[in-house]
Amino acid sequence: MFDGYDSCSEDTSSSSSSDESEEEVAPLPSSLPIIKNNGQVYTYPDGKSGMATCEMCGMVGVRDAFYSKTKRFCSVSCSRSYSSNSKKASILARLQGKPPTKKAKVLQKQPLVAKLAAYAQYQATLQNQAKTKAAVPVEGFSWGNYINSNSFTAAPVTCFKHAPMGTCWGDIAEGVRVEVPNTDCSLPTKVFWIAGIVKLAGYNALLRYEGFENDSSLDFWCNICGSDIHPVGWCATSGKPLVPPRTIQHKYTNWKAFLVKRLTGAKTLPPDFSQKVSESMQYPFKTSMRVEVVDKTHLCRTRVAVVESVVGGRLRLVYEESEDKSDDFWCHMYSPLIHHIGWSRSIGHRFKRSDITKKQDGHFDAPPHLFMKVKEVDAAGEWFKEGMKLEAIDPLNLSAICVATIRKVLADGYLMIGIDGSEAADESDWFCYHATSPSIFPVGFCEINMIELTPPRGFAKLPFKWFDYLRETDSIAAPVKLFNKEVPNHGFHVGMKLEAVDLMEPRLVCVATVTRIIHRLLRIHFDGWEDEYDQWVDCESPDLYPVGWCQLTGYQLQPPAPQSSRDSQSSSSKQKKKAKSQQYKGHKKMTSLQLKEELLDGEEYSFLQGTSDQESNGSASYYIKQEP
Repeated sequence: MFDGYDSCSEDTSSSSSSDESEEEVAPLPSSLPIIKNNGQVYTYPDGKSGMATCEMCGMVGVRDAFYSKTKRFCSVSCSRSYSSNSKKASILARLQGKPPTKKAKVLQKQPLVAKLAAYAQYQATLQNQAKTKAAVPVEGFSWGNYINSNSFTAAPVTCFKHAPMGTCWGDIAEGVRVEVPNTDCSLPTKVFWIAGIVKLAGYNALLRYEGFENDSSLDFWCNICGSDIHPVGWCATSGKPLVPPRTIQHKYTNWKAFLVKRLTGAKTLPPDFSQKVSESMQYPFKTSMRVEVVDKTHLCRTRVAVVESVVGGRLRLVYEESEDKSDDFWCHMYSPLIHHIGWSRSIGHRFKRSDITKKQDGHFDAPPHLFMKVKEVDAAGEWFKEGMKLEAIDPLNLSAICVATIRKVLADGYLMIGIDGSEAADESDWFCYHATSPSIFPVGFCEINMIELTPPRGFAKLPFKWFDYLRETDSIAAPVKLFNKEVPNHGFHVGMKLEAVDLMEPRLVCVATVTRIIHRLLRIHFDGWEDEYDQWVDCESPDLYPVGWCQLTGYQLQPPAPQSSRDSQSSSSKQKKKAKSQQYKGHKKMTSLQLKEELLDGEEYSFLQGTSDQESNGSASYYIKQEP
């Protein structure tokens, strides 16, 4: 592991360090375990002792330190896992440049070739992305500087199950050691050194070279999923040199002993980390696939669109009738706005037939199993009915939760919702929500959770009270028990930073902040913009991403507006933002009315006690019920 330092030192002349340094780093046995990761103890070569290769994880170590009489495994866990997972063992060994055992050779063949090809493709992809990102600067914005200068915290990767590594991030945290390029070096060749994670912000990590102690002068930010980040031991297995930074070159005379002492018991990335990153960035949707997607000019219907490109799981869809491919729509592959061909007909949803009578050459229907599945519902008993009232996020003004009405009940649990007081005469702004959607709520949800409810436009009796409105409109509230009351353990907290899609202009991914949490509902604020452009988003929305997602996938990030613009935003700039924010080029909604929050009349309604701005996860009683 340390041979690189011995052979590639910048200064070959002997340098003396203080007696304190010599005493601080006493020589340690060469077979001492250096990294303990997930219960496995890895050891690395010292260039003198006999070596062995673990047949399970592929790690190289001193033979005498290996487990069992045959010395085939580096630990007990590897020995036990080998019998049930020998294929994985050989693949990992091959990816690290180790020859598989004879037994593993018999078990591999084509699956190994496929994984090796995927690994090679991933490395090439990362290099291409690096070139792309270099060609598309983001006006000098740096997540690292932004977080450091303001002491911000970022939402952890585990909050985003749909994002790369969202479900297999593991225990990556502060203190984890990695091998990274050494930029504090004048050697003509690329060399590496070990660094520890000082701070984690999404995919981005603030790293400090080993040996700098409390000196942060050379700390640097990088994307932990990048191609230049490796687990400790990668240099040894890849034949890459480890060279200490020039700034601390003369700090110790025995760097090998220093590293052994510092790394003993520390954690590093799993040996298959880059493979997991590669696999999590493989997306099933391909270009030329046909889908049904909401018509952005008429929310009440869908149209056929073709996948033009796929970036990080986000799809650029071009409506099939667009000859110049300028009429497009961006959404994530797990968005509830896209469906397989034939979905509209199957549930009774309005659909705009294409003028194109047959598929264009090369276009093909996306398989139904690729789309996000909705929860099955039982509509046989008590169910939603036309005319029932509820509260819903306005799809044309996502900062507002409005008084709404069920206009039509479709099949498979889907509902057509209209916003009271602002519906178009041709019903073109009705919007389709599933009964389990986290964007619809029972009557009284806003009141009990201290959220501003937008009343119907033109409603005279202010402040708005549900009881009076139901009586005047001779309508009933949708039963509370029919709504989705599940609250996942999402992990978000107020103040966390993330990257979020501006759903009113869904091609843009912006720097954003979580400003409120109501159970599973998040209030997303776009940094640099006024609060009126905030959006209510579900905690499991596929339109939220960890810090560093844009860099990882090659998508362009929209930085915050400058402070000067923030302080002096004129009415013209506001109008420009509003014009930009019309995702659906349909009927423009009025700005939501500003109301003071009032409690509903206690004589007609009673509330189940709940708490607003819930940061604790899990279900809570926050719905209203009507007295018999």
